[in-house]
Amino acid sequence: MQADSIRRQLIPAVLVLLAFGTSALVLLANPLRVEPRERVVERPRVRVVEAIPRSVVLRVHSQGTVVPPVQRELVPEVSGRVVWVSPALADGGAFELGDPLLRIDAADYEAALRHAKADVIRTEAEHTHSGSELQRRERLAGSDVVSEEQLSDARRAERVTFANLEDARVSLEEAQRNLDRTELGAPFTGRVREKRVDVGQFVERGHPVGTLYAIDQAEVRLPLSDAELMFLEWPSTSGVFAPGTQPEVTLRAKLGGVERSWRGRIVRTDGAIDPRTRMVHVIARVDDPYGQRGADTIAPLVVGLFVKAEIRGRVEPAAIVLPRSSLRSRNSVLLVDAEGRLREREVGVVRLQGDEAVVTSGLQPGELVCLSDMPMFVEGMPVVVAEAPGTGLTP
Repeated sequence: MQADSIRRQLIPAVLVLLAFGTSALVLLANPLRVEPRERVVERPRVRVVEAIPRSVVLRVHSQGTVVPPVQRELVPEVSGRVVWVSPALADGGAFELGDPLLRIDAADYEAALRHAKADVIRTEAEHTHSGSELQRRERLAGSDVVSEEQLSDARRAERVTFANLEDARVSLEEAQRNLDRTELGAPFTGRVREKRVDVGQFVERGHPVGTLYAIDQAEVRLPLSDAELMFLEWPSTSGVFAPGTQPEVTLRAKLGGVERSWRGRIVRTDGAIDPRTRMVHVIARVDDPYGQRGADTIAPLVVGLFVKAEIRGRVEPAAIVLPRSSLRSRNSVLLVDAEGRLREREVGVVRLQGDEAVVTSGLQPGELVCLSDMPMFVEGMPVVVAEAPGTGLTP
């Protein structure tokens, strides 16, 4: 029994050995031939853009708050009790040039004017009389009737009465001005920032009763760094941009939930650099911000509004605009040469504007700039252009 069991176990093992042996003999009798093949190099596919020079406007961005160029305190020049206040003299109220804003009780000033008129009448009479007396004594000066002393007294009296008359006339003019000053008129077309007076209140001469600002223009102080100033045409040493050279500026802000824009110009620079921020402020001015002169103003550029500004700077006549992502570093790009190989080139980047890079040197017209990210770049590596080259970005 044991021998039969051993035979049964050996039979499968022998069969397996025979099968492997047969397979080995077949393989030895028919060896496989390995045929050599040419090595295929897989070239990366890249996107490119063609370098085309064009005229590019350099733009500078900043932000600031709208302020009025003219702001003035409303100050009475005479004292008295307020008897009338214009409805326009209220916080935010609007008024035109010359509109009456406030009246002070004029009774005392009318009485002073009548006194001054009476003084003028009296001194005119005295001067007329002294003048007639002087003429009479001058006619009699050659006779023994009028002495030299009497003639001298007549001349002195005429001069004194003339001086009194001039003094009375000056007092009359002053009384008339004081009466006119009991009504305070608007010095310009504008709006009220703050009201500090009401009917019945006694106001003192020289004490402000309100704050007004003009609305014929609006200004915005825009901070710029020294690096950004190079993109503007700098004004004369006075810091004032001459007419015709004032850079255009577009102001933008949300007003009433809607994006609004206004156009203006840079008119001057501040006289000094801010010692805290080391920034220079340029002044943007917008004419007729409230549409008072019929300007096409959809929304007013209100005082106190925070705005973003885009200033039109100098023009580069032959610059190449590339996507910012095409830069490998601050000043180098990859080019695809005529043989389809990648080459690294240093370029002169004069300005980064949003997603754009403005290049002024280092590229020739028609060269292909690689746009694809190449983390495993090797100088001279072959590539395949994936599609027809674009023509860059529109500035």
